[in-house]
Amino acid sequence: MHGVKRGVFISFEGVEGSGKTTQAKRLVEWLLSKKISHISVREPGSTVVGEAIREILLNPKYREIHSRCEVLLFLAARSQLIYEQILPAIKEKKVVVSDRFADSTFAYQIYARNLPNRLISVFNRFATAGIKPDLTFLFDIDILKGRERGVFDDRMETEKKVYHQKVREGYLRLARRAKKRVKLLNGEKPVDVLENEVIEYVKEFLIRKGYKL
Repeated sequence: MHGVKRGVFISFEGVEGSGKTTQAKRLVEWLLSKKISHISVREPGSTVVGEAIREILLNPKYREIHSRCEVLLFLAARSQLIYEQILPAIKEKKVVVSDRFADSTFAYQIYARNLPNRLISVFNRFATAGIKPDLTFLFDIDILKGRERGVFDDRMETEKKVYHQKVREGYLRLARRAKKRVKLLNGEKPVDVLENEVIEYVKEFLIRKGYKL
């Protein structure tokens, strides 16, 4: 850890079935194999408060949640996660691996639900103390091919096809806008190929940040 000034924050993003969760877990396994201190979190969740909010947000019986209420609940869960888990880990020079973060809010709420970008961005900065991922992996896949990969039955997953297509468009717009931070990967590639691509990016990134591998 000599030479490491602070921990690093890596997020995984993508539409349903893109493979982001699998790749996040594989990165965690690699970090364990290298004995690199880290934490693994998910959004919403990974705190008692966040998991309670997750139950509301993803439960299909709460279909009537208004889009503005929805985004505020996501931000509330994120704020708890930042202060309870992510900020302490970064201060302790750990690697933070997060399955989703604020880019999901851009794709799912701002872009796909047509909510005000500037206003929600201000709220997000307030909720997160301005913390952003240092590196983001975005797995892009055709939404229909993604849905062939499993059972999708929560409130967000069961939104209409047109909604999920807009989510994908939002992610791609984000990738074009934040090329230095966001690594756009083809989610249709074999799992092992994607794992190798992710690990190569992470190796290079951690070395630049002073980690000894």
